[in-house]
Amino acid sequence: MFTPDDTIVAVATPPGRGGLGVVRLSGPQAATIAGTLLDRSEPLRPRHATVARIVDHTAAVPTAVDQVVATAFPHPGSYTGDDVVEISAHGSPVLLGRIVALACAAGARLAEPGEFTLRAYLNGRLDLVQAEAVADLIDAVTPLQARIAFDQLEGTITAPIRELDSQLFDLIARLEASLDFPEEGYHFVAAGEVAEAVGAIRRQVNALLNGAARGRLIREGCQVVIVGKPNVGKSSLFNQLLGVARAIVTPMAGTTRDLVTDVTDLNGLAVTLVDSAGIRSAGDAVEVEGVARTREALGVAAATVVVVDRSRPLDQEDWAVLEETAALRRLVAVNKVDAPTSWVRGSLALEEETAVVEVSARTGEGLERLRAALCDVLTGGERLRDTPAVANSRHIGLLERGGEALGAAEAAAARGAAEEFVLADLQRARAALEELTGKRTPDDVLRHIFERFCIGK
Repeated sequence: MFTPDDTIVAVATPPGRGGLGVVRLSGPQAATIAGTLLDRSEPLRPRHATVARIVDHTAAVPTAVDQVVATAFPHPGSYTGDDVVEISAHGSPVLLGRIVALACAAGARLAEPGEFTLRAYLNGRLDLVQAEAVADLIDAVTPLQARIAFDQLEGTITAPIRELDSQLFDLIARLEASLDFPEEGYHFVAAGEVAEAVGAIRRQVNALLNGAARGRLIREGCQVVIVGKPNVGKSSLFNQLLGVARAIVTPMAGTTRDLVTDVTDLNGLAVTLVDSAGIRSAGDAVEVEGVARTREALGVAAATVVVVDRSRPLDQEDWAVLEETAALRRLVAVNKVDAPTSWVRGSLALEEETAVVEVSARTGEGLERLRAALCDVLTGGERLRDTPAVANSRHIGLLERGGEALGAAEAAAARGAAEEFVLADLQRARAALEELTGKRTPDDVLRHIFERFCIGK
């Protein structure tokens, strides 16, 4: 997958121009290569920021490239666990690219995506759960996503998994010791205690899984489609929820003929809002395609906001939209409450569980109520403030697999099955936990995890 013994280099700050940019070197030759780039005869002092110049010695006449601040982090106390040198230069892509090129000319290799964090994992600085949290923290677009990722980096999953693994190891060791002395009749754990001990571990796994669906929703975000007949204010409401004029709004019906999407922070959830062409009888090929795309978006959306106009009588098109979305998880936004009303809320005759919020996309009246109601629809009314420990689908799947194996072991022990059968299920459970933390994760899984990182991290 990667070669862990050479020295790698990459720009560790985002692409583009800025006040500062950081070039990171990691590997056994990091300090030596940095020394060839810097105009100083003495080596860098560990963990001391040092002002120096980068000099291009490959030119016919050595040429200064930039004034930088260089800091050395000797192994094993660095991010990767290898020798690391970080060079803070001016944030010009041209300068940073030249420093990377000079480092490569001096013997470094350009890092692959995620290779720095992979080395931290291979060197025992992070387990796999914490390594995944690094990527989640970088990718976070809401404060709640960042909080879950940072908690995971701090060990909210690692610590309880290690405790579960310790309990499983102890129980497995005692059962295996009992099998080693069958003729002597030694039992290092009483038969009646096995089911109870396994049940206690299984309940701890279930406790970790509580709120996992909500955690995954926070981590991955979701899609919400805004639908309604033409000219009810879908695009205006879309813009209000985003806080910017993203979609074109005109008095003409049918202005939106394609899907317009953007991401917003909805009380901590990263929600991709979709302003649609609506559901209506199409008059030309473009409208037909727009309505078809609307229906495709509805098929994958986590929730739907159906917009109706209170200033005009409900007509057949309104009822058609309400009927088509009746089986979906939805919220009805009664728009234009700032205008004279043509009907009352009870006229909708909706099922009791459908949330109805009165808003004005023009003035913003009722917008916060709409946000709160939509958040409730997405989360099932659960509070987002109490962030769950588990949010990653890989972690959820492995915990569920481990829980299933523990359930089988508990049932086998309860019916008095031979210790070999109980042990087989316990070993399956432990294998799932070890795959979760990375103790024995297949190479293809590691490749999939780290290749989604950005270069330089």
